[in-house]
Amino acid sequence: MVLSRGWSLFLVGVGVWTWVIWPRFAVAIWNDPRAWSAGTVGEGSPTGFLWVHALLIAASLAIGTTVGVLGVRGWLAWRRRPSA
Repeated sequence: MVLSRGWSLFLVGVGVWTWVIWPRFAVAIWNDPRAWSAGTVGEGSPTGFLWVHALLIAASLAIGTTVGVLGVRGWLAWRRRPSA
């Protein structure tokens, strides 16, 4: 199956969007006092709040990367298709 050019670009856009949004969210979670047992950023041990969000961020980045790679591969396949 070869994706259309539009769908390929959409998937690449989703991959890029994922890498723009989630790292910023990671910084916000890291700087949240609820992420640390001492209630102060970087002090004490990480709480469940931090671990759950870290897992969510890692999974989202993995999915976004996969979607972006599929978009790039679809774009390349679309460019290589024989002309009609």
